[in-house]
Amino acid sequence: MSSSAAEPLHDASPLSTYVTLAVSEQLFALPIEHVRDVFVVSGLTRVPLAAPEIAGLVNLRGRVLTVIDLRRRLGLSQGGDPERRMAVGIEFAGECFGLLVDSVGEVIQLASSDLDDNPVHLPARWASLSRGIHPLPDRLLVVMDVEAVLDPGRAAIAA
Repeated sequence: MSSSAAEPLHDASPLSTYVTLAVSEQLFALPIEHVRDVFVVSGLTRVPLAAPEIAGLVNLRGRVLTVIDLRRRLGLSQGGDPERRMAVGIEFAGECFGLLVDSVGEVIQLASSDLDDNPVHLPARWASLSRGIHPLPDRLLVVMDVEAVLDPGRAAIAA
C-alpha cells in the first residue's frame, strides 16, 4: 500500500519519558526508568551523623529506603507542609532511595532532541545535578541526573 499525502508526518526524534515533580515551585523531571513508586512519607527514622541532605530511612512495603531531601540537596530553604511530604521512590544500581519533594506532577513525554544544555544562569549546584533542560511554554523543566543526585560528593563540590 502506498503512502498518501493526507497521512500525518511523524517526528523521527525519539521521545523521553519523565515523571515531573516540584521543589520550591521549580519543576524538575526524573527519567521514568528510575522511578518505582510515589508515596507519602511517614515513619521516617533519622540517621545519626548522616549528611544534612539525608532526611532518614523509611520502610516501604518491606524495603528500607534512604530518603534524600531534595530541598537540602539543591541548597534551598526548608518549606512546604511537613505533614504532606511526598517522595518519589527510585532505584539506581540495585539500591532503593526516596527523593523528598513538595509535590509530584504527571508523566510526560518530550522529544529527546529538545533537551538543551544547562543555561549559564542555572545555579552551579543545580547544574551539577542536571542533565539539561526542556523549555516548556511557561517555564523550564530541569531534568535531573539521578546518578548525580545520589552522589553526596557533587553537592559539596558545587557548594
